[in-house]
Amino acid sequence: MIDPEFLLQGYRLGVFPMAMPDDSIAWFSPDPRAIIPLQDFHVPHGLRRVVLKKTFEIKIDNCFGEVIRGCAKRKDTWINGEIIASYEQLHALGFAHSVEAWKEGKLAGALYGVALGGAFFGESMFHRVTDASKIALAALVEHLRTRKFALLDTQWLTPHLEQFGAIEISRSHYLKLLRRAVDLPCKF
Repeated sequence: MIDPEFLLQGYRLGVFPMAMPDDSIAWFSPDPRAIIPLQDFHVPHGLRRVVLKKTFEIKIDNCFGEVIRGCAKRKDTWINGEIIASYEQLHALGFAHSVEAWKEGKLAGALYGVALGGAFFGESMFHRVTDASKIALAALVEHLRTRKFALLDTQWLTPHLEQFGAIEISRSHYLKLLRRAVDLPCKF
């Protein structure tokens, strides 16, 4: 397991761990870095209809272990046993969180990440029901906005995240935003 303070210090410095195919842990600090500017978050038209129907119930930190394991269940994953144990420890310490979309009493999709000050570092998401992880992301953004968070880090830009307004910025710009955000007195 990665020492919790070492892991948190990595986030404060703009680096994060991923398991490699041989189960070793490597640390990354992409340049460019992807973020979703909270003020520019975009809910695609089709998803807006799903949000308005309120077919999902949103829960926070209800089943963190199930969420991280759900994120790990894919052909190519960077989430191994050491990563799971490390983030479950961060969750127990109040730093790692899950935002979950539930449908008919069952976990339909979710995401998890790490909160430090006014920064949230999105780690992974998964879905079992169409649109569930997207609904969880929209709920996360609303949650962060109401708590005055300043940074939503998504690490790398993907077409999936781009539809929500994710952008790439230089590492130097990211580190300036990060320093300001982690010093904010926000509570997840």
